[in-house]
Amino acid sequence: MAKAVTTQTCRNRARRSHRTGLVGLLLATLSLSASADMVTAAVAANFTGTMQKLMPLFEQRTGHQVRASYGSTGKLYAQIRQGAPFDVFLAADRERPELLEQQELGVPGSRFTYARGRLALWSRSQEAFNDPEAYLSANAGARLAIGNPRTAPYGVAAMEALDTLGLQDTIGRRLVRGDSIAQTFQFVATGNAEAGFVALAQLRAWNGESGASWVVPASLHRPIEQQAILLTRSENPEAARAWLDFLASEEARAIIEKDGYDTGDAPEP
Repeated sequence: MAKAVTTQTCRNRARRSHRTGLVGLLLATLSLSASADMVTAAVAANFTGTMQKLMPLFEQRTGHQVRASYGSTGKLYAQIRQGAPFDVFLAADRERPELLEQQELGVPGSRFTYARGRLALWSRSQEAFNDPEAYLSANAGARLAIGNPRTAPYGVAAMEALDTLGLQDTIGRRLVRGDSIAQTFQFVATGNAEAGFVALAQLRAWNGESGASWVVPASLHRPIEQQAILLTRSENPEAARAWLDFLASEEARAIIEKDGYDTGDAPEP
């Protein structure tokens, strides 16, 4: 009888221990949910693929969530100026984040370089070019896509590269401009342009035919310094700062570099 009582007692204790564990897990989950916030990010289109890799890792590490809106840096900047409710801005240049800081729309001291982009000339056709400069200088060449320099920093870099090569006048009539580098990439991917200047990161993410490509020497254009900044209108500044901290972390930088960017010695925000 004593043995039966002892066995039952053990079972009861095991049940109580199991219930206690479940309650603890539930309380921990509720605590995490209570402290979790949504970070809304305005993100340059070239960084789309990398952003989609970084967001789930950040969410796992912190419990916060990220909702990203992608577009050209110029258009996202305009939306922020007009009061769009973003917490952070990941631009494809340093000019717009600097302007936001000067306009008191960006938090002083939060701005930093999270990536340095690389420009590439790309065509889906393997036969499009063996000599990139000869291809670009051909007067009768097919249409060439670039990002609109007014809104897309990679478009600015493309025009600077053409200017350095002395080809702006020669190639001007062949240019097809995309509102963002994402649209520029689509022009080439869909065959609406035979070739185009795109972000190297986009080629790394492309699953289709490799075609012909040329990584444009960095000496042909100013650095594509992509900066992030915390916005003063942020409704969740603590979560937004946590995102910027993660973006500057070694873990995030390793992913960013693997996707075709340089991070150099980007400082912590």
